[in-house]
Amino acid sequence: MTALINVVGAAVVDSLEAPTRLLAARRSAPPQFAGMWEFPGGKVEAGETPESALHRELSEELGIEVRLGPELESGRPDGWVLNERAAMRVWFAEVTAGELAPLEDHDKLLWVSLDDCDEALNLQWIPADLPIVRALLDRVASPA
Repeated sequence: MTALINVVGAAVVDSLEAPTRLLAARRSAPPQFAGMWEFPGGKVEAGETPESALHRELSEELGIEVRLGPELESGRPDGWVLNERAAMRVWFAEVTAGELAPLEDHDKLLWVSLDDCDEALNLQWIPADLPIVRALLDRVASPA
């Protein structure tokens, strides 16, 4: 069996302490995901920790630096299953520097309310990200 590809994603929120908004990023490619929304992030490269990969990806894709908060646990050590080849670990993150912009892989960024679950759930998320969105909404509604 081949090891899963390790992917990291950020649930970028307006505040780690009291989040009220979540940043969604709309994919511009590949064709099967273009126009769908996702958590920004990407693959962990050889020699990188997941956290350093997430910092790199957010800088490359969105032009921002962040402070990482807690991981949004999936119940699996390798994270949320995306497909038969990849799993993604997701961390809450708050912007600390930079100007948000869709620099790579995205054509639009959108802040959605975490107080109105329908606003987030009505976006057309990449199917693998939708369970993560639901878990995030549950987590924010009843913080640990």
